[in-house]
Amino acid sequence: MVSSTIDHMVAVTVFLAATLLFIGLFNQTIQTAVIYQRHRATATRASDLLDNMLLNPGIPVNWGQEDELPTGFGLQDPEFTQYRISSFSLMRLTSSSGTSVFYPKTGETYSNITIGDKNFLLVSHGSSLNYTTALDLLGIRNEYGFQLTFKPIVTVTITEDQAASPLRLSLNAYGTGFPLANARVTYCMLSVSLNGGQPSYSIDTGESTTNEDGSVTLEFVEVTKSSSSYSFIAYVHIGGLVGVGYHERVSGEEAYIIPLVDDVSEGRILIAHSFDIDYYDPPSSEVKYNATLVYLADDFTLREMPLENSYGHVNSGEGSPYEVVNIPTDNPGILIITYKKSTVEGGLVMMPWGVSSLAFPVVFGGDPASQEWVATDMRQVIVGGVAYQVTIALWSLEGYQVVG
Repeated sequence: MVSSTIDHMVAVTVFLAATLLFIGLFNQTIQTAVIYQRHRATATRASDLLDNMLLNPGIPVNWGQEDELPTGFGLQDPEFTQYRISSFSLMRLTSSSGTSVFYPKTGETYSNITIGDKNFLLVSHGSSLNYTTALDLLGIRNEYGFQLTFKPIVTVTITEDQAASPLRLSLNAYGTGFPLANARVTYCMLSVSLNGGQPSYSIDTGESTTNEDGSVTLEFVEVTKSSSSYSFIAYVHIGGLVGVGYHERVSGEEAYIIPLVDDVSEGRILIAHSFDIDYYDPPSSEVKYNATLVYLADDFTLREMPLENSYGHVNSGEGSPYEVVNIPTDNPGILIITYKKSTVEGGLVMMPWGVSSLAFPVVFGGDPASQEWVATDMRQVIVGGVAYQVTIALWSLEGYQVVG
């Protein structure tokens, strides 16, 4: 009797333990299935959101060239269809890749995309669309977070092999894992002159073709001094695939000009002294400047567009005002500003008017690095004629995980 009772109790105990173990395993399986469905839903939402951003221009359709905030978020170029993106809408997105810049003379903070030492795109936060506003316009605030990354497909690198007599530059162009062999290269050399009262530059253009390795060597006999300042811009194109590369050399690194986009709709650009941004208590210094806008023609050559009030000087320190240059066009271009501190110190800075002119990358949104699971999707797009790859990273804010 006692033995059968013990056997019964052991059997019941084993049964209950097996039942609890089964319930635990079943519950974990159900949670895993639920999370899989949520991941799948997030991935589908990422694809839908990306197409929604890239295949509609937003409201109003020309918000990228205005200063007011849009009421609907979209990045498509309103003059085209399919995956063609507005260079100016991208310019108005608050950058997540660079540290914002504060300019004491206006009291404004500027979204910062700086490539290299002297290539700037600094847009006033008053003219920028921030991440939080974009979440509200997309209707996903407190539900999802995202990050958009626009990166040029074609990478063009330019190195200086010989400094002068002649200046020799090597250009290498490659796409996603392959060189651009037999691609057409259209280039211009901007040579800076520091003689006379105001700095100036001359433009020499030319064409060439890359070899089987996607490389080409170019020589410029007119550059006879290793101290001469210049900027070299090259457009590489083959079969509708277009990329941009540039390289510059300046004499003197201390004082230079920094352009700030103060108002997009009016094309209002502030000419600031670098000391007023780089120093807490800037020393007194004067820099002369001369500004010109160039734009890319259909034949991939750069054409000049003169600007009113294009030259002058700025002084650093309190009480010295900044200067203003207005860009009178809604077409993408490159603002080129030659500057001069002395007859031996000077150079030029470049600012894209529309990000595609110099193929600037754009990163917009939150940080996916600390997220548990992130869905990604990508598209190939055209921004102002330049080929880009855009990637979206999307994550849910629900914070789910499997409980064992």
